[in-house]
Amino acid sequence: MASHAYPRAHVPVTPVLSAGALLGPRDPHISAMTDSGEVRLVTSGRIALALAMRAIGLAPGDRVLVPAYHSLSMIPPIVAAGAEPVFYRVRSDASADLDDIAAKAQGARALVAVNYFGFPQDLAAIRAFCDRHGLAMVEDCAHSFFGASGGRPLGSFGDYAIGSTMKFLPIYEGGCLVSSRHSLAKVDLRSAGIGFELKASLAAVERGLEYGRLPAARLPLALKDGLWKLLRRGKGKGKSAAAALTPSSSDSSYDFDPRWLDKRSSLFSRLVLRFAARGRIAQRRRANYLALQAALAGLPGMAPLFPALPADVYPWAFPVVVADPERIFAPLKMAGVPVIRFAEKLWPGVDCPDSIELSRRVFAFPCHQELTDAEIRWLAATICSVVGAA
Repeated sequence: MASHAYPRAHVPVTPVLSAGALLGPRDPHISAMTDSGEVRLVTSGRIALALAMRAIGLAPGDRVLVPAYHSLSMIPPIVAAGAEPVFYRVRSDASADLDDIAAKAQGARALVAVNYFGFPQDLAAIRAFCDRHGLAMVEDCAHSFFGASGGRPLGSFGDYAIGSTMKFLPIYEGGCLVSSRHSLAKVDLRSAGIGFELKASLAAVERGLEYGRLPAARLPLALKDGLWKLLRRGKGKGKSAAAALTPSSSDSSYDFDPRWLDKRSSLFSRLVLRFAARGRIAQRRRANYLALQAALAGLPGMAPLFPALPADVYPWAFPVVVADPERIFAPLKMAGVPVIRFAEKLWPGVDCPDSIELSRRVFAFPCHQELTDAEIRWLAATICSVVGAA
């Protein structure tokens, strides 16, 4: 069944703006990757990755070690830098295989390590490996904006770290490049213009309205309609002009558009990041994760990818390994369950069996802070009902 035939998800798959989104305990003891060093706030994680590749100083033909289990959006920024992606093995538990990395490290310039779903790799070991082999380490924290490993904030292990703030905050666009080891003075960013600023803020408000998190109001939608009319009058491009105001990464595309390399995140997104209540985000994500874990425990044909939730992990989503994904995917979607299939498609040429199985069999369900207790109960009950009936 084509994805366009599925109904709208009954609960939001990403955080949506609500009246209480910025309220609650801030808790400075909870680490964020932006605590790790110098920061540049950009429009997406893939733009941050491209900037990291530029900062490393890759030359055409250089090799970059990347995990065989990956989002398709990871590879184009590396290819655009003129580098060759070399895929290393990821085991069935989503851990990086250092032996396989060592076998492929000859001639490589950099290594990308991914903290899948918010759960850190053995970052100290990967850091030590990179130091021994003269590799620049890029820590991919797109799934792990908050958290720590061994008492150190995630994002502090790599030469560079990249993040995706729009996975953790109620914003329409946002990413970050962080470095605790190198200056980012040469990363010079500017605004993408008033149209971008307006669309980024209005789109976030619209999603909050769509899911009933904000009081019904016509003003934001009227402003958005007025903006589109102005664009059509000025540029004559209709919807395409409106779409070009923000990067395609905000609309679940895998595309890489180098025109966004020198653009900073919107003022709206930067303000939300600044005033975000870390304590509330951390507590709600962990509580929702554990509620789903308890409710789905023992469900036939479905098991958590990670057996436990460590103390310093604030997950992006709740990932499960599904025995028969083709049998339950469409029924879940038809029931309004938002199913995240990270790495559903892999870059051509990947031949790692475990990564291929993870790509096919791992489903993830949202556990973000803007889900209510009632929505978590609905999500768990619906998953149980669908899986039990399928």
